[in-house]
Amino acid sequence: MSDYSQITPLVNQILKKYDLCDHCLGRFFSKQLHLSSNKLLGKKLHHNQKTSKKCHICKNIFKNLNYFLKMMHDASLNYSFSSFSVGTIVKPSIIDRDDCIRSKYRLKGIDGIKTDITKELGKLFAKQTRKIIDNLNPEVVFTVNIKDESCQLRSKSITISGRYVKSLRGIPQKQVSCENCLGKGCRICDSHGISKFDSVEGIISKFLFEKLGGGIAKFTWIGGEDKSSLVLGSGRPFFVKLHNPRKRNLRKKSLILDSLNIFNLKIIPNPPKSPIKFISYIKIKINSDSILNSDSLKKLKVLTQIPVIVYDKSGKRSEKKIYSCKYRKISNYSFSLILKVDGGLPIKRFVIGDDVSPGISKILNASCTCKEFDFLDIETK
Repeated sequence: MSDYSQITPLVNQILKKYDLCDHCLGRFFSKQLHLSSNKLLGKKLHHNQKTSKKCHICKNIFKNLNYFLKMMHDASLNYSFSSFSVGTIVKPSIIDRDDCIRSKYRLKGIDGIKTDITKELGKLFAKQTRKIIDNLNPEVVFTVNIKDESCQLRSKSITISGRYVKSLRGIPQKQVSCENCLGKGCRICDSHGISKFDSVEGIISKFLFEKLGGGIAKFTWIGGEDKSSLVLGSGRPFFVKLHNPRKRNLRKKSLILDSLNIFNLKIIPNPPKSPIKFISYIKIKINSDSILNSDSLKKLKVLTQIPVIVYDKSGKRSEKKIYSCKYRKISNYSFSLILKVDGGLPIKRFVIGDDVSPGISKILNASCTCKEFDFLDIETK
């Protein structure tokens, strides 16, 4: 049994001047008495008498919480989640009245009115839905605006990993951003940041939007290819962060979309924190403006003996190792090259020797150009 005698004089002083609801009165003293229910304590402090007047502080918000709970239910109707948190926006005048009484009667170390409303909404929603309150890492966050009577829901982003095989030329890897919002998301692109779906990024994004909902899909590519390149073997790995998804479970692990074979799809806890190192197996078809003979092509063996230095426009320098090099003469002016090389080697620049040393042109002492290149396989380290 709690001893109310120590707080009774102060309770009487407050109630003599202010009409308070059970929640607001109980909140002022529940922590001091180590009680969990503000409402029950307030009821006892009111001597179990019903208060008919409006609460001076909250204007009887706690009697209308079901109205806001329905808003939360409606906002979350199409979302799948197991944990949530709640944030609230209340009128500044409510907070000012609460602060004034707490300051006047030196009520320290207690929750403010906004915190109490937030806690009560969370408690009631958890009870009704059997969802878990998680204020540190919730799957969805409700923002209940008591001031203008609205409710917004934001879903925590999810990260999906997978691989794709591209068996048809002419499909670009990256999707052009929406012309209206430049990728930020708007009404025209349905908040996706892209308005077309005619690339690897677009095709995968469209599938994810249809299955999981969500806004913008941000891709992390493990290497890149040309529009005309094929991606074969076990495919190119990728990661995609899907913002504000409605669903959080991906049942399909493999599928064929247009000319893409997508597989190993799975939701992972976190996106990669650092760049993933990988090795590419690449077949390059090269044209030369000079006649090529077997002796000149033998010079290409030097590629496995020295590192290839790549200079970026930013001035950054990197080294790429070529582990194996096989060549085959196609005609007097063309040949193919199969390389096993560190990921990230700019193929076209490597062939012509544009800020890449040594380049194919320099080694052969001939002006060479890349006709096309395909990825036979990609292997992560």
